Amino acid sequence: MKFTLKDYQTEAVADVIKNLHKAKKRWHEDADTHAFSLTATTGAGKTVMAAAVFEALFYGEDDFDFEADPTATVIWFSDDPSLNEQTRFRLLEASDKLNYSDLVVVENTFSFERFEPGKIYFLNTQKLSKNSLLVRGYDPDAEEAKTGQGNLLSQARPDLRSHTIWEVLKNTIEDPQSTLYLVLDEAHRGMGATASDVTKKSTVVKRLINGAGSVPAMPIVWGISATVERFNQAMQVAQGRALLPNVEVDSKRVQDSGLLKDTIVLDIPDETGQFDTVLLRRGADKLRKSTEAWQTYCEAEGLKAVVPLMVLQVPNKPNLDDLGKALDTLFEHWPELKSSNIAHVFGERTNLKLGNHTVFYTEPQRVQDEQEIKILLAKDAISTGWDCPRAEVMVSFRPAKDKTHITQLLGRMVRTPLARRIPGNERLNAVDCLLPFYDKNNVKAVAETLMHGGGSDSEPTVNGRRVLINPVNLEPNPSVKDDVWNSFTNLPSQLLPQRVAKPVKRLTALAHELAQDNLLPDAGKKAHSEMHKVLDAALVRFKDEISSARTEVLTVEGVSLRANLGNKKMSFDQFVEEADFAVIEDAYKRAARFLSPDLSRTYAEHLADHNDSAFSREEALLESHTEIAALGLVADVAEYLNKEADALTVKWLNEYRVAIKDLSDERQDVYRQIREMSKEPQDIDILKPRAWMLPTIALEADGSETPLPTYSNHLMSDDKGLFPVELNQWELKVLETEMARSGFESWYRNPDRASQDSLAMAYIEAEEYKLLRPDFIFFARKPDGSIAVDIVDPHGIHLSDALPKLRGLAEYAEKHKGIYRRIESIADPSNKSQFRLLDLTDSKVREAIFTATDARSLFNSEIAEDYQTI
Repeated sequence: MKFTLKDYQTEAVADVIKNLHKAKKRWHEDADTHAFSLTATTGAGKTVMAAAVFEALFYGEDDFDFEADPTATVIWFSDDPSLNEQTRFRLLEASDKLNYSDLVVVENTFSFERFEPGKIYFLNTQKLSKNSLLVRGYDPDAEEAKTGQGNLLSQARPDLRSHTIWEVLKNTIEDPQSTLYLVLDEAHRGMGATASDVTKKSTVVKRLINGAGSVPAMPIVWGISATVERFNQAMQVAQGRALLPNVEVDSKRVQDSGLLKDTIVLDIPDETGQFDTVLLRRGADKLRKSTEAWQTYCEAEGLKAVVPLMVLQVPNKPNLDDLGKALDTLFEHWPELKSSNIAHVFGERTNLKLGNHTVFYTEPQRVQDEQEIKILLAKDAISTGWDCPRAEVMVSFRPAKDKTHITQLLGRMVRTPLARRIPGNERLNAVDCLLPFYDKNNVKAVAETLMHGGGSDSEPTVNGRRVLINPVNLEPNPSVKDDVWNSFTNLPSQLLPQRVAKPVKRLTALAHELAQDNLLPDAGKKAHSEMHKVLDAALVRFKDEISSARTEVLTVEGVSLRANLGNKKMSFDQFVEEADFAVIEDAYKRAARFLSPDLSRTYAEHLADHNDSAFSREEALLESHTEIAALGLVADVAEYLNKEADALTVKWLNEYRVAIKDLSDERQDVYRQIREMSKEPQDIDILKPRAWMLPTIALEADGSETPLPTYSNHLMSDDKGLFPVELNQWELKVLETEMARSGFESWYRNPDRASQDSLAMAYIEAEEYKLLRPDFIFFARKPDGSIAVDIVDPHGIHLSDALPKLRGLAEYAEKHKGIYRRIESIADPSNKSQFRLLDLTDSKVREAIFTATDARSLFNSEIAEDYQTI
């Protein structure tokens, strides 16, 4: 893969591969048909996950211990040819193994007898319709009415094609040397609108899945969509089809990954009236500012410029004169704008005359790459599966009743342009939506709907995404002194570990990046050299176990059946034969998947170079492969190797930590991902925030507004030096108490979201790592002039995660207590506003937390102290 998979993507790919392996086995052994789905919110990278699955299917994947399937043939099916083309491009973009010859678009000229293994064929609904050239000569309705199979070739074919597409499908399915996998993109489409529809007359999609006439049902069906309910319902009632576990991706993990924008900003008028031209000008201003911000960032990072785009959404039947006037407004307000900067994606698919302006048509899938386009006119969701990461501003002329159309389109604009979060800059991690015809009463419906992944009520809520209405912009507070900022940026935060992480692969990845950044020349060779020493030591350390394993590799044991025809008796005689080259190589390949293919290759060469007894290089390499095959059979060897690989990785990450901090954001993000590949939480540096956005009012349930309180001395502030914040009673008490303490200097409301400017620490709940983000960090000036740092966390103790979070905080304090003056957890165990604290810098408190059975008893015990609020 050209892309490093996110942890949730790796897990999903592993689960999909397991399902495909099971389905193939059951199909060939018992002719059982199977189906399952992959569901993930819009922007999760479903096509990237599919590319990783196809690589494993065609070429094998050592990380998942999965061998290539030489019988694999894939049909990628959707209802939109342009969407297929976009998917084909993305698969090639993501994979370093798939090539153009592997990805075949089935055109009307397709004339093969069957689909070939090792290829992905792109089909769409139109190619299977009755009017398609690919199906001429075969009527599935007529076939279904016949008894038996009938004669598929009896009808004339005007284009002299020898096989229809249905016959190609039949031939492929019935070929014992082929395994046909059907992948349904946007799998909910074509399944019917309701649960009862799935049993009605077959659509083209359902005929493809369930069979048509004498064409058998698809052996294996994999549905992909953000909303798979209809697909799942259809598979449940499909006759004779077994269901495998569906693969579901947690939307919070997708949001945390940085692939999706964190914030959606809704701008609405503060009063009633006609404000379309006002907000259109404001949208243009936002686009210009966004363009400048991206240009500044990309130049500083040495990246190709990101060119933001504004979508102007109009009703399905727009008034062309009104659109012309809207364009007049844009050109008057933005004199540098050119006619070539404006395009549309209306269904008319032709250039349009709007007032005095000619607006050209472009295909939706081309918008992302046609960067001269800055203003795009659109209606509904443009097209299924369309997305444009550089679309950052939307002005919607849809009326308030059309919230669904607004949210569907906006849901396609949430991908981050660089496929990663911009550290500390909420402005570049946001998308703006301006709604001229909405007010505060009806905009709440849009805000609530946008908490769903793609603007669909059936999609899961995306935890971690914010929807802000008319927010204020915040930047680093100029009154905060440099030593406070230095103290802040030296605080150690933590990353969650990945579940799938091979230490040797992690070390190899780190070595590659260190060499690329010229931090450690020849790092790859040095990493392998160190691991060769580890394996050399393993040969001595586990000598006896390896000797026994070597005997196992070099011999093949079996039994012979002896039958006496006279007395009708049978006997089994054991035999032992010397293994041949093929057997040894098979054992070597299994060991290489276990130890690492690259390391196994270089270690084989290392052993061969030091083998003085071999007669030839070939003999020396065969001996090396035998030795490595034996190493792979000794479990202690892999454990020893992984431990040493982890140790070297940690050593290099610590050794080059400062140098890595001087790299660009993009390069630092690569090393952050390598840290995440550990099985244990890893420390990282917290980053200085650059730009935030926060609301200034709270919308109450009755539609009324309450101004949020503002405070000074926060590390981030508006142009008046103030920070708006919504606090509960506990948090308000803590903030006012800490600000009143002697020496108080500054404070930081720790963001409760996955960003590198948020202080996070790991804890374990239900055997799974999660992240705690304490509420407040306070900075105080000590008598000697230095800065003291305090963590103060008002801590609810009524939830089941209260004690696990306390333990995580205690473990963090154990490791980093020298950095902080105080690390305190505050709670009200009696629910009478009598606050108590646990001082986690105290070893006795930490010991009590580690042995406690519930959080409340800790705050009621003698190890807790009263927290004196003002």
